[in-house]
Amino acid sequence: MTAAFAFARYDLLLAHRNLWAAISIGLMTLFAIVLTISGSAPAGALGVDRLTVTVTSLTTLSIYLVPLIALLLSFDAIAGERDRGMLALILSYPVSSASFLIGKFLAHLITLAVALAIGFGIAGILSVALDGASPASWKALFVLYGSAVLLGATFLGFGYAISSLVRHPGAAAGLVIGLWLIGIVLYDLALLGALVADDGGFFTSKLFPWLLVINPADAFRLVNLGGSTSTLLASGLLVPQDALPALMPQMALLLWPPVIGYIAWRLFRRIEP
Repeated sequence: MTAAFAFARYDLLLAHRNLWAAISIGLMTLFAIVLTISGSAPAGALGVDRLTVTVTSLTTLSIYLVPLIALLLSFDAIAGERDRGMLALILSYPVSSASFLIGKFLAHLITLAVALAIGFGIAGILSVALDGASPASWKALFVLYGSAVLLGATFLGFGYAISSLVRHPGAAAGLVIGLWLIGIVLYDLALLGALVADDGGFFTSKLFPWLLVINPADAFRLVNLGGSTSTLLASGLLVPQDALPALMPQMALLLWPPVIGYIAWRLFRRIEP
């Protein structure tokens, strides 16, 4: 773990120098302020406090922004070191591949978690200052933060896996953008098209809920917008009530980071010094 912490410190300094930390914090802070201020009209119409509306808006934002930030942080974690010739030097030292990857992961996860904490924290404080907030809305905000960190950890793992497969950062960048487009945008569109074609048949009642929950972005959405109850997703997908076992979206979010992290580690081990 000493080696892992050393790698983490190096990557934290690198993220600070390359402005990734500042960009992540700036994006989350900007969107949090805008969504909080613009949430006054829906809050009045729905009869709920401003923070409840803000949490819903931040959930939709996080589905798109958190995976993108995580992928941009991690896409060149291995390919970049390989392209600069640093990876061969690092692997020649008596340190394990797991230490190297854990160090990268800790640095990037800390960067992402701090950005989320600042953005969500500002949203909570601003909501209280403008309109007050109920204990339930604060609980929803904390659940949103925890699940957003897990979502970010998952896509960090995807970034490392892709970065282990290619030699150049440019190729890794193209692949992670493609992954983001497919996993966050096109996946739900494909499910929606299948639902329309199935018209209430076997796919709708049996396969669709499971295909939805295995996507980490949709599992995140289910955790924050209703879980096992009937929930209309922002993409227009309706989850039937009790279609999934209790806590299944939460379990999916918890399982994704170690699973994809293990896959990334196995791919990284295949790289020869």
